[in-house]
Amino acid sequence: MPSQKKGKIQNELNPRTTEYEFLGPPGAFLITFGVPLTVYALFFGCSESSGGCPPPLASIPERFTTALSDCAFWSNLWDTQAALIYLAWYAFCVVAWTILPGDWVEGVTMRTGEKKKYKINAFSTFLLALGLAVGYIYRNGPQSFTFLYEKWVGFVTASLVMSVAQGLAVYVGSFRKGALLALGGNSGNFIYDFYIGRELNPSIGSFDIKSFNELRPGLILWTLVNISMACEQTVRTGGVSDAMWLVLLFQGWYVADGLYNEPAILTTMDITTDGFGFMLSVGDLTWVPFVYSLQARFLVFRPVELGSGLYQYFDNESQIPRYLGVLSILFVNALGYWIFREANGEKNDFRNGKNPKNLQYFTTESGSKLLTTGWWGRSRHPNYFGDLVMALAWSLPTGFTTPVTYFYVVYFTVLLVHRQRRDEEACEKKYGKDWAKYKKMVPYRIIPYVY
Repeated sequence: MPSQKKGKIQNELNPRTTEYEFLGPPGAFLITFGVPLTVYALFFGCSESSGGCPPPLASIPERFTTALSDCAFWSNLWDTQAALIYLAWYAFCVVAWTILPGDWVEGVTMRTGEKKKYKINAFSTFLLALGLAVGYIYRNGPQSFTFLYEKWVGFVTASLVMSVAQGLAVYVGSFRKGALLALGGNSGNFIYDFYIGRELNPSIGSFDIKSFNELRPGLILWTLVNISMACEQTVRTGGVSDAMWLVLLFQGWYVADGLYNEPAILTTMDITTDGFGFMLSVGDLTWVPFVYSLQARFLVFRPVELGSGLYQYFDNESQIPRYLGVLSILFVNALGYWIFREANGEKNDFRNGKNPKNLQYFTTESGSKLLTTGWWGRSRHPNYFGDLVMALAWSLPTGFTTPVTYFYVVYFTVLLVHRQRRDEEACEKKYGKDWAKYKKMVPYRIIPYVY
């Protein structure tokens, strides 16, 4: 009887998933193969070896298929040295998590009634990695840190192998007794559950695999990749262009801000709702460092000096002072960051029982409170709006000669709209008729007066 009772309780905690996302198993299958192919396509479609970035996006698939027919592609696909370096990098992040001091912070209450604790030391890991990289470059020169550019394909492959290995490992581990599954990842279909993530919080002792991957190996590597691109540009041209400096500043600050505010991630959908599977693994380890750094990689073989190159798209004879180009892009990024940080600050203060701005709110029948003034009165996801403005600022330093470097802006827009819809579907189930009332009070989803 006791074992039957435990089994019943476990079934109640882990109900079978009946609703699919991403078009179900066929969509999961296509994305599982489509994401790696897209990463490689962006490289071969926009790289020095392929003649730069093409003006039309339509030519990227043709360039990629041409690369696939080239023996050089397959010989460069696996690089043992790059794989070993990547493995050492991942191990470094694990060791840093283990030995560096950090507070243990509780996450949200789970379905079991428990609260999982997370070690907060991602920012100190970032500072350590940054200090070691800068010291290495200072001692050995910028040419010593260009290997990330030179072995790009090998590093992408190594990160993909790690992503698949982790996805399979956590999927198999999710079948052990007592595992708390994600509500959306227990469909019984291997392809879908492997992709979406079957277990909510796969862990090895106190080491939480999902939160670790979310903020450390890929996010910090993104900054190191950008630094490597700047080193490669220095070796070629004798210095770093102002456009490259802006990309380094914007994206480096974004990473540092996210790592410094590490506890904020504990309330996001990735941590509270989604399981950890191939979707998050490949997103954290491959997509973030090797797609988000596209602008810096482009600027290696197509250096841009702001004030002239930025405006050649409009008028080849037009020349403006360089500082105006720099200041205009700085303003766009600062605007986005201000919206992003102010909106998140209002939300975090309110969740912690603080309301320094005396913002108005709407109380639902369940007792939950929803902000209706301030940034959260302008739209239901104002932090997404700030994110999108920053994304635009990261691409502007590359100029307007190709749309490829704006891929991140387009992708991020699709991603955030999808997240907004998922979040609002969950809120509609949670709040019922109160959510319809709230939407009338705050009608805009992300961008005020637009969407």
